[in-house]
This record gives sequence, C-alpha cells and structure tokens, in this order.
Amino acid sequence: METHILVVEDDAEIREGVSIYLKNQGYTVHGAANGAQGLELARQLPIHLAVVDVMMPMMDGITMVMKLRDEGCEFPVIMLSAKSEDIDKITGLNIGADDYVTKPFVPMELLARVHSHLRRYEKFLRATGAAAAPALRTYVIGGLELCEDTAELTVDGTPVKLTPLEFKILALLMKNPGRVFSAEEIYERVWNERAVSTDTIMVHIRNIREKIEYNPREPKYLKVVWGIGYKIEK
Repeated sequence: METHILVVEDDAEIREGVSIYLKNQGYTVHGAANGAQGLELARQLPIHLAVVDVMMPMMDGITMVMKLRDEGCEFPVIMLSAKSEDIDKITGLNIGADDYVTKPFVPMELLARVHSHLRRYEKFLRATGAAAAPALRTYVIGGLELCEDTAELTVDGTPVKLTPLEFKILALLMKNPGRVFSAEEIYERVWNERAVSTDTIMVHIRNIREKIEYNPREPKYLKVVWGIGYKIEK
C-alpha cells in the first residue's frame, strides 16, 4: 500500500531534497511551491502526512494548515521554518500542526519524525476505524513489532536499530512465522542472487539475536531448526 506525503516548500532546492530523502524511504511524494497549491493537492489526494514551510508566497503555511483543519483533514503536519523563537513554534502547534522543525535541519531527524508521526497516525486510524489511509505493513510477534514501510523495529516497545540486511532477514522471517527457511533460501530472497556461500547468514542471524533476544543463548523468537534452517517462533 502506498503512503502519500505532501511537501509544501517554496524553496525548490529544499523541496526537492526533502522529496528525494522521502522517496528513498519508499514513500510517494507530492510537491507544492506554496500553501494554495498544497491545499489543493491535499483536497485531491489521499495524503497521510504533510511537511509544510511557514513562510511562502500566495498562501503561507499557517493559513494552509488552518484551512486543512477547518476542512476536517486529520493527517499529521510537520512545520518547517527558519524561525526558532518559541512564539513561532507555539503558533504553529496551536493552529493544528503536530510538530515543528527549524531550518537548517538534519535530514535524518526529519525522517525520524515522519516515521514516528505516520506510525501514530496509523494507530489512530485503526483505533477509530477510519479508512482514510492504508495501514502500514506492520508485523507483530510477541514483543517484536516490525514495520516494513517505515523500516522500524521495536522490542517490548523499545526501538532497535538493525542494518538493512538484518532488517530484510528479520522481515522475511516475521512475515512467515513458524516457517523454516534454509540459509540458501534466505540468501537468495534477501540478496536476490544465487547462493554461493551462506556463511554470512549465520553471522547476520547471530547479530539479530543479540539485538532482539533477552538471552541470545536461549532465544525466544529466532530459532534454529538443526540441519534445516531458521524460523521465527509463532
């Protein structure tokens, strides 16, 4: 399912830079150069989150967000602004924004906030029974919660960082709980090439265990089926 993000920013360089980072995370991104364009796109498209600059021509970000909220749009909004005074942040939050990032910002910080707000919005939609946005691809087994769309993993509610390959391996196993995968099959599915040597799989499995298991020597989730392969216990 596609997750649509609206980026409203009059600075073309910033707008394009933010869009590239978001697209690299797998999101579908729509750009607008001012609040009027952004408001029109939000009315036409199934937007799940908006990143909105404050100071823009034709219609500023504050006015745009006020109109969005007046029209009943509930998706998260992250405001961008070169201003750092508390009064500006308070104004943005009071008119309906969910977060505030001051320019210049670190792209990874913005991405982290986008992921966080999308996760909360998805939970809100599930709780209310709303169907305005597609559910994120989330898999839960015991205390493990893995979101394929945001590339995030939590263990007992605590975020855990995995390398891209570790994440792909764990995602494969969690999407198929109880199924045993041979090392060769894991390699071919994750690397998308024929398995020549699978020694690296053992290393990745050991590293994943260190990160997700309370006691890696007596794993609760990631089990070895001797002589066959690996599985995530149901």
